[in-house]
Amino acid sequence: MSANAIHANHTAHADHSAHAVPGGLRITQDGYTLDLAETILSPGEVDFRFRIVGPDGRAVTDFTPVHDKRLHLIVAKRELTGFWHVHPELADDGTWSVRLNLPGAGAYRVFTDIAPTALGKTITLGADVAVRGEYAPQPVPAANRTAHVDGYEVTLDGDLVADEGTHLVLTVRKDGRPVTDLQPYLAAFGHLVVLRAGDLAYVHVHPSGEPGDGVTPAGPEIAFHTAVPGPGTYRLFLDFQHGDVVRTAAFTLSTRAAAPHAGHHGHHHHH
Repeated sequence: MSANAIHANHTAHADHSAHAVPGGLRITQDGYTLDLAETILSPGEVDFRFRIVGPDGRAVTDFTPVHDKRLHLIVAKRELTGFWHVHPELADDGTWSVRLNLPGAGAYRVFTDIAPTALGKTITLGADVAVRGEYAPQPVPAANRTAHVDGYEVTLDGDLVADEGTHLVLTVRKDGRPVTDLQPYLAAFGHLVVLRAGDLAYVHVHPSGEPGDGVTPAGPEIAFHTAVPGPGTYRLFLDFQHGDVVRTAAFTLSTRAAAPHAGHHGHHHHH
């Protein structure tokens, strides 16, 4: 299957029906399992290792690239107060490894975005990791539509609606001025990962348009079409590259109710 076919499948997969299980909730899916070398880590720098084990019980080494990489590793604190998006290296024996620096004790979740070539589609596997030490659980960060990182201000327009596709537009400014020379990062001007508070259901969204297509500007706006898997509070992490540095802007949004559809009886709200 071509990378484009995989990509088309990946995009279609984002608009799954309400009955599909959201990505990232399972450690095993479609015969593929995320096998972590260690599930309890010490805080600070660590060499994080894992394998993807296939239906035959062996480590998988044949992957079709998704967003320019054979595997994306996303690490998030359970409370969604920390987020890392890294790209491990694959050894010949099927072991993936990457240096991680998880600063604080607590509960973490790791996700792998992969398209095993034999499977022919993209799946997201998720697993829990604990970092040793005492910790005080934090609430999910409060709702916000403006994020500040390294002198950049990123604003979010649009809403999340349960079980319905919506448009989100993120606008990047630096020192108050619109940024119009965003650099492509993993073949896009921005990457958006959306995680649901409470169960960490996972959605990885690719933007509308791509660098070099002749129509998509390099900022200040990055547009996304996204569908979230139901009501709730979501944390959105935007990776963008400018001045040769990738930065992450984070937002918290709750879903708003879908507009009532004509012909649905018994759904009238009385105020």
